[in-house]
Amino acid sequence: MLYSPTGLSECFREWEDLENDYHQIQDTHRLYKQKLEEVTKLQNCCSGAIARQRKKLKDLSASLQECRETPDTLQLSPEEVDSVSDIRESIKEREDAFSEMEAFLPKKNSLYLTLVLGNVNVTLLNKQSKFAYKDEYEKFKLVLTVILFLFSFTCRFLLSYRVLDAIFNFLLVWYYCTLTIRESILISNGSRIKGWWVFHHYVSTFLSGVMLTWPEGALYQMFRNQFLSYNLYQSFVQFLQYYYQSGCLYRLRALGERHNMDLTVEGFQSWMWRGLTFLLPFLFFGHFWQLYNSVTLFKMFQLPQCKEWQVLMCGCSYMVLFLGNFSTTLGVVYQKYMNNQDKPKSL
Repeated sequence: MLYSPTGLSECFREWEDLENDYHQIQDTHRLYKQKLEEVTKLQNCCSGAIARQRKKLKDLSASLQECRETPDTLQLSPEEVDSVSDIRESIKEREDAFSEMEAFLPKKNSLYLTLVLGNVNVTLLNKQSKFAYKDEYEKFKLVLTVILFLFSFTCRFLLSYRVLDAIFNFLLVWYYCTLTIRESILISNGSRIKGWWVFHHYVSTFLSGVMLTWPEGALYQMFRNQFLSYNLYQSFVQFLQYYYQSGCLYRLRALGERHNMDLTVEGFQSWMWRGLTFLLPFLFFGHFWQLYNSVTLFKMFQLPQCKEWQVLMCGCSYMVLFLGNFSTTLGVVYQKYMNNQDKPKSL
């Protein structure tokens, strides 16, 4: 612990110790910059080597395909046919290996991240940082889900002020915008998120922004309670999904059946089939509530007193959410059902 020097000689000794520490810090920092330059060179070397290997593998696959389609292929021995099959299988496995490698290498940002953040490198270079960011993302979703549940409950049953409604809608816009940015960063770091479960956050951002601009009036009040009740139910279902999906993902990761960077989603995926099918009625009810919201808004748009463009835009947004969520969830259920039907036949 640092002490307070009382005499001049002690001050001199303290200064000498500080000087020695300062020189050590300089040496350590110089070594750090040297290693950082070496890491940058290794990153560029690995990225270039992977790109060259990919190109050569692509050319080799094309050559093997041509050989397979020529008449001379019929003259190949069984050993050569097996060798070609092994090579083709190894090429597929190598592509997965390259994806794992690239998760730890800097890469060009997506268009969305480039527009939002510029050309900042968002690749986290070690597993601890990736897991920490993923866990922070999950906690962020949980905390905001609870806040949105309480906020929507307050606006629906306790306080009815347009200002509070605007704050609630602004919170939704900020929440979904933040999710899209964080999810893009996680995808750059190896998380596997299905396309629709990312895109529907963009639609939700647009919907919340339109709701924020909807002026006070008879039509707004006509839809207000239905909108707040829907958000109350949605927050409840999202909390259920987080609670049960996080436990299921933890077990599947321990068994080696899921990737370490997989995330909870606001929908249903194939890995949830074992143990989480009880969530399906809650999800389908939420999907049909989106359809109900859309139909309600389309009917309101046909009223003679309807002058707000927000009515039609919100109706279209809810319809897109319903179609995307319902078709994606139904597709997963159908695919899993067909796979289960095929298993007894294969046995």
